[in-house]
Amino acid sequence: MYHGPRSRDGRHWRPSTSRRLLLQRAKLLAQLRQFFAARDVLEVETPLLASATVTDIHLASLSCRVEVPGGTRRLYLQTSPEFAMKRLLAAGSGPIYQVCKAFRDNEAGPAHNPEFTMLEWYRPGFDHHRLMDEMDELLAVVLEARSAERLTYQQVFERGLGLDPHHASVLELQSTALRAGIDLAGQGPDDRDGWLHLLMSHTLESDLGRGRPTFVYDYPASQAALARVRSDQDAKEGRGCAVAERFEVYVEGVELANGFHELADGAEQRRRFEADLEQRQASDLDAVPIDERLLAALDAGLPDCAGVALGVDRLLQLSAGVSDLRQVISFPIDLA
Repeated sequence: MYHGPRSRDGRHWRPSTSRRLLLQRAKLLAQLRQFFAARDVLEVETPLLASATVTDIHLASLSCRVEVPGGTRRLYLQTSPEFAMKRLLAAGSGPIYQVCKAFRDNEAGPAHNPEFTMLEWYRPGFDHHRLMDEMDELLAVVLEARSAERLTYQQVFERGLGLDPHHASVLELQSTALRAGIDLAGQGPDDRDGWLHLLMSHTLESDLGRGRPTFVYDYPASQAALARVRSDQDAKEGRGCAVAERFEVYVEGVELANGFHELADGAEQRRRFEADLEQRQASDLDAVPIDERLLAALDAGLPDCAGVALGVDRLLQLSAGVSDLRQVISFPIDLA
């Protein structure tokens, strides 16, 4: 990391990264583009500013006011290029990928920056398992990683905590969190997914991806977001549950990517967006507009496909073996 003189007003002007890591970033980006070119996946660009944004209660969007013909509009900096890329897919683009900037508010520190680089790609004809296969190939190229371990969300909880996340009661989840020493302040007593998120992030994630990547798949249906949901049957217990056809990728305890067998039902997607808005209102979060253009694209016909978003800065951090995300970003938010 550079440690140069301060500017006249007392702020650092030098970058937080080094020339070695700048070169490593350039090499990584070239590897990513070569990987997709070899597989005939088309590189695309979509707007960073849009009239709508994600409704997800766990993501905070940044917005700005823009003067355009006809007056002033409020536009949102995209948390990912997903919605616009799905519009391209519905229009017949075929397999596509994008390397771009993405923006999320309330995310800054050693593992986060409000502005970051994302790789996102979509594969018509793939489900989440085939996309995990391709992700495995990508990590072998850019991280020289061993073939990934694959665990269901249920297996992760059973292995680490001895409980079934699909059928455990809220009281069982609370008791497990208490035994793990998790601060329970501010957690809603009936927020089942909130307890599951706490247990995953505070007790389980750090052990995932050690020595080789770990793919965690088939999440609870309540955490589906933009993924398809299917009914599953537990052969041991003889009882079923609904699971979301999505996966997350962990390397050395770091969450690296999030993938979905994409929901193509516009009516169901609208229902989920509206449920998110109700949760946002109940949680005193900002209301955001639903992306009607995305819903129109789904109604027109999204091909059966799977997609995944991967944090490029985190990928570089893992490749370089550095502990702080700011070491691989030229000018993080405190130097921007």
